[in-house]
Amino acid sequence: MDKKDYQTLAANGKAEPEKEIPKDGSICGFDSLHSLLQASLSPQNFQEVSRLLLGLNCGRALETITLPEPAKALSSKHDFDFQAFSFQAEKESLREPHIVRVGIIQNSIALPTTTPLLDQKSAIFQKLTPIIEAAGISGVNVLCLQEAWMMPFAFCTREKKWCEFAEPVDGESTQFLQDFARKYNMVIISPILERDVKHGETLWNTAVIIGNHGNVIGKHRKNHIPRVGDFNESTYYMEGNTGHPVFETAYGKIAVNICYGRHHPLNWLAFGLNGAEIVFNPSATVGELSEPMWPIEARNAAIANSYFVCSINRVGTEIFPNPFTSGDGKPQHSDFGHFYGSSHISAPDASCTPSLSRHKDGLMISDMDLNLCRQLKDKWGFRMTARYEMYSDLLAHYLKPDFEPQVLSDPLLHKN
Repeated sequence: MDKKDYQTLAANGKAEPEKEIPKDGSICGFDSLHSLLQASLSPQNFQEVSRLLLGLNCGRALETITLPEPAKALSSKHDFDFQAFSFQAEKESLREPHIVRVGIIQNSIALPTTTPLLDQKSAIFQKLTPIIEAAGISGVNVLCLQEAWMMPFAFCTREKKWCEFAEPVDGESTQFLQDFARKYNMVIISPILERDVKHGETLWNTAVIIGNHGNVIGKHRKNHIPRVGDFNESTYYMEGNTGHPVFETAYGKIAVNICYGRHHPLNWLAFGLNGAEIVFNPSATVGELSEPMWPIEARNAAIANSYFVCSINRVGTEIFPNPFTSGDGKPQHSDFGHFYGSSHISAPDASCTPSLSRHKDGLMISDMDLNLCRQLKDKWGFRMTARYEMYSDLLAHYLKPDFEPQVLSDPLLHKN
């Protein structure tokens, strides 16, 4: 069914015959599931479905933010999805609201992967400039880009020529973003392919944290490296060695859980234990592999750890010059699959924004009152009721070679 079919269905309530799934990455001709539902349901039904799918923030549907006209003009001119929402907290007697404006960017690559590497990187810089400008004009305090934003996600190929995209923490991508950080008084999280020149030119999947004065606050290296399907990233870099750092910025305490780390609940927990108020999850993941998990994992982490989570996924289909296989018996292919975008933001009270487009570049902006984090800790008491000493004891035993699982068998199971 395409967009016109769903509009007909909404008008007369009759289903249309199924049609081929669009190859542009849209959902039946719509940018997102949210826009499909809005076109397909009556306003009253759509409101109720949205309540169930997106939750309520302090008992109310999320409010949209009025964006400046120059920023909206950039969105129209450069054709990127542009959405903005506000998360509220309850009014307190002793604390003033602590409102931070956050932005997340998803984008496709700008040139084919067959063009010279420097041209590819330069074109991405040029493509992102108006989107970053829109964020700055809109007053964003903290901005995060997608995983390895400065290159195609070429780690499926296992070809070493893509290592040429790697750069030191203070390399050209950082320098490019430092200008925006200074211009707009904005903290920027820049996930790159890092080359550690001081330790044998080793490569890492790294997020660089640029302060609002253009300074480098620090970095975090990806903790969990996938070895599934086309995700053969350990050909290029291994698990990070920076722990679970939380960066105290001018606007709040932030952390970065890079891509595959979202599948590991203890990874989320560790950032929370270190005091994070906002955790960014810059990612690169494709529809066939993970799309049903995408709306669930980050939202669950926000609830369980009483912080905000910003989920960012690249968009588009990247085709590489040499076919490769995945070790799964399927024929060789030249692309990873469709990176489905759908970036969104989740709050500790289980509310969530709609997603950005599944097939277009996009900028999501959100005001978030960080007071909500402590309010939800007080409400649910997850930290107070957690049994960390019990978990610690289990993990300590699990790490020993002679570990025995605590399984109590029914004695009648083994009787003749």
